[in-house]
Amino acid sequence: MTDSDKGKWYVVHTYSGHENKVKANLEKLVENRNMQDYIFNIEVPMEQYSEVKDGKLKQKERKKFPGYVLIKMMMTDESWYLVRNTRGVTSFVGQGSKPIPLTEDEVAKLGVQGKKPQIDAEVGDIIVIRDNPFKDVEATIQEIDNERGKVKALLSMFGRETVVELNYDQFYKI
Repeated sequence: MTDSDKGKWYVVHTYSGHENKVKANLEKLVENRNMQDYIFNIEVPMEQYSEVKDGKLKQKERKKFPGYVLIKMMMTDESWYLVRNTRGVTSFVGQGSKPIPLTEDEVAKLGVQGKKPQIDAEVGDIIVIRDNPFKDVEATIQEIDNERGKVKALLSMFGRETVVELNYDQFYKI
């Protein structure tokens, strides 16, 4: 059975600020009720951003879609009921009570396919940052985290070495 045969991605609306609680509650319920064959993945999409505070640049993370959780599942009456009646869930996104799955294009844009992205770069390679406050600045890769799809890179700014964490799509290799 291929990954695409193993269910589709659905969006669930939650109380604002309860996204991580909903994810944790759902994961416990799936395990307790042996629903692993129906509910495969639960994601709260996050994004990195930079913030200058007290004169220091800090990398922070925030929810990409506050109030929403993405779930990869096979839609059955039982799996629908389990998700819909989880504490903190208000509804599935869709018309009426019928959830509408995300298309493959939408899933690809959200970056939650389940496949870990790979890059053609190694520790020590020189890269150019594409976006964030360091746009067009050269840096050297110090660490690659394929699990999270991120790299730590060292750049020189005002005569000081600074480490920044970047997503794979935020830089290109020279």
